[in-house]
Amino acid sequence: MTLIRTITAGLLLLGATATAGAAEHCLSRNEQKAKTAAHAVIPLSRAMRQVKPHGDVIHARLCDRDGHLVYLLTVLGTDGKVAQASIDASNGALLGPRAQGK
Repeated sequence: MTLIRTITAGLLLLGATATAGAAEHCLSRNEQKAKTAAHAVIPLSRAMRQVKPHGDVIHARLCDRDGHLVYLLTVLGTDGKVAQASIDASNGALLGPRAQGK
């Protein structure tokens, strides 16, 4: 249990520094559908599987961050805390979570 908490805390800290100040624009529903239909992004379900071990996704957005498409997932952690994880929309790689408040 301590190992899981340590890993989660480390990911939260990594994400907080990696995503600070990143310019992003989130796509509208129609833009998201167009990107998905053109196979420019992985399915949202695949992105959600990346964070499933850490908690439940309660909100998802597809955003353009500095020219790269990313899924921004708001996750309700197994410990009851809310975090935001970034997933590369082109390959499904976890870019990092970000804590939401205290």
